[in-house]
Amino acid sequence: MALRLTTAGESHGPGLTCIVEGIPAGLAIEREAIDRDLTRRQLGHGRGGRMKIERDRIEVTGGLRHGRTLGGPIALWVQNRDYANWTERMSPWPVGASVAEVHLPRPGHADLVGTQKYGLGDVRDILERASARETAARVAGGAVAKAFLATVGVRVFSHVLQIAGVSAPRRDDLTADDFATVDESPVRCLDPAVSAAMVDEIDRLRKANESLGGVFEVRAFGLLPGLGSHVSWEERLDGRLGQAIQSIQAIKASAIGDGIEVAALPGSQAHDEIFHAPERGFFRKTNRAGGLEGGMTTGAQLVVRAWMKPLPTLTKPLQSVDIVTHEPAQALRERTDSCTVPAAAVVGEAMVAFVLADAYRRKFGGDHVDDVRGAVSAYTHRIGWRDPLAVDAVRAAVAQP
Repeated sequence: MALRLTTAGESHGPGLTCIVEGIPAGLAIEREAIDRDLTRRQLGHGRGGRMKIERDRIEVTGGLRHGRTLGGPIALWVQNRDYANWTERMSPWPVGASVAEVHLPRPGHADLVGTQKYGLGDVRDILERASARETAARVAGGAVAKAFLATVGVRVFSHVLQIAGVSAPRRDDLTADDFATVDESPVRCLDPAVSAAMVDEIDRLRKANESLGGVFEVRAFGLLPGLGSHVSWEERLDGRLGQAIQSIQAIKASAIGDGIEVAALPGSQAHDEIFHAPERGFFRKTNRAGGLEGGMTTGAQLVVRAWMKPLPTLTKPLQSVDIVTHEPAQALRERTDSCTVPAAAVVGEAMVAFVLADAYRRKFGGDHVDDVRGAVSAYTHRIGWRDPLAVDAVRAAVAQP
């Protein structure tokens, strides 16, 4: 059994749809948990005027009854409140009014290549779907994946490591409890002093008509060893995670653990030595591999980092070319954010959660959530997994009635 997540909808269309297939029956879903993640995605210093319009809330149109999954596809919908201002320009059906076309592609966006690929003459036919507004649907689907992961003792969090040239000090000692207040930071940074410096940097560059990129990190706690596989390239979990993370708009690079740093180290300093203790079983004192070896989870924290480029829509547009006249012109100027790294981290949580939920479904199957818990419990017993940092939470989760 595998999971599938499909989204549909345009940035200024009527709304966004997410369909999640493969979730077992009997899983409790809380509307408030999905809405909370949708709200978290809208926050962050540097967001633009669109977030003053939208109040993202979830509507379920299939797959749930009385708050529990039925085993079929789950259909979720998020309304675009801004559609009220775009009803003629983005109507699904023909309109009598003349609608002006957009012919000025933005450097760094899908605009130009999309019109070439699909044979379209209006850039809006591309930019509406390419917009990061689409990630609201992913976050809704990711919240469902998080609910499933919680039943097997897994929790997923994120935080911001860098915005433009301002970076937080590295932390290798993070626990799940450290993320309890991360959303209280206006940039979702765990270091208060660095958080304030990031806010100042956003303000400084926004006044200069610039956008900002940065780096965020997603961590997953409570994972079992052995998710994913080494036997074929498409089953390696690091490959699946890389594809999921880099599918997020504006993400240009990703790494598992110290994947970038270890390239400059000798082998003796690059790997996590293996130890054994009767009360703990196999364990490692370091986690440079970020919780993955050979395409499989090791049971350590999963650590995924992502590098986001500055947003391509600028208040002072870059040079472009009119796709109809071929005359030089400034690129399209549209309402935009100056920095969305904090929001992108929430999207990263959703994508990592979905990949991990898929890995659990592939490994443990089950038509009902109790079947999954039983399979997980049997597996932990078979491999003798006794990591005290995570196993108690997993055992408590799979023992739920």
